[in-house]
Amino acid sequence: MTDRKEIYIEKITGSTRTRKKDLVVRETAVTIHLNNTELVTLVCSPTHLQELCYGFLYAEGIITAASDVTEFFINEKDGLAWVETRRPVQAEHNFLKRHVASCCGRGRASFYFVNDADIEPVSGGLTISTAAIVALRSDVERRAALFTTTGGAHGAALSDGENILCFFEDVGRHNTLDKISGWCLLQKMPARNKVLLFSGRVSSEILLKTARLGISVVISRSAPTDLALELADQLNITVVGFARGDRMNIYTRGERITGSTDGAEC
Repeated sequence: MTDRKEIYIEKITGSTRTRKKDLVVRETAVTIHLNNTELVTLVCSPTHLQELCYGFLYAEGIITAASDVTEFFINEKDGLAWVETRRPVQAEHNFLKRHVASCCGRGRASFYFVNDADIEPVSGGLTISTAAIVALRSDVERRAALFTTTGGAHGAALSDGENILCFFEDVGRHNTLDKISGWCLLQKMPARNKVLLFSGRVSSEILLKTARLGISVVISRSAPTDLALELADQLNITVVGFARGDRMNIYTRGERITGSTDGAEC
């Protein structure tokens, strides 16, 4: 299934009204059944669904490696995925079934604090220059074909500080990060001490998904929330926001960002 659909629209420009073809982003729902028990429904773009499912289960702490999954099958047409794990998972004890909205991620029964996540502070000495950030952001924007053609998708990329290792787009910003997580599991590629390039708002849940992967630097073209920054400081994660062109704001752990300090204000 493709991630975009061609439709007819009426376009108004000033006093001119024309009928033309346009592309809109596709949105679908995928229900994950874990060990024959319905677990959750994810609203997402209909691509890279195995990565999405694996990454979601990893983010929830249900699996820790791809080898934890003994069987995976997905019916893309009907939006159904079945996952069997090597060991029984008592998901009902630590996971409240809920619907996951594409616009704002997933809701939780109670607020999700770092102490609930059993996540350790990120370690590692990775540094990245402002020039490298500008170059990587430009590379990501060139790859964002779904956003370019529809304007309706978020994007996320994993980088080693020099090259883009993987890139995913989705209608849901949380989903892009879960797809990166799933890709890392399936490719046996550690995400620890790497860089996340992200298009959307850096919320507390995004920050915690990042921390679980061991990613040390988050660079977004959008804004962070205050709780995300509190968690980033606790978890030793560098957060850079509003990274657009050669401009950016460094919010936490700025020692990882090297480059010009000309014009600094105190």
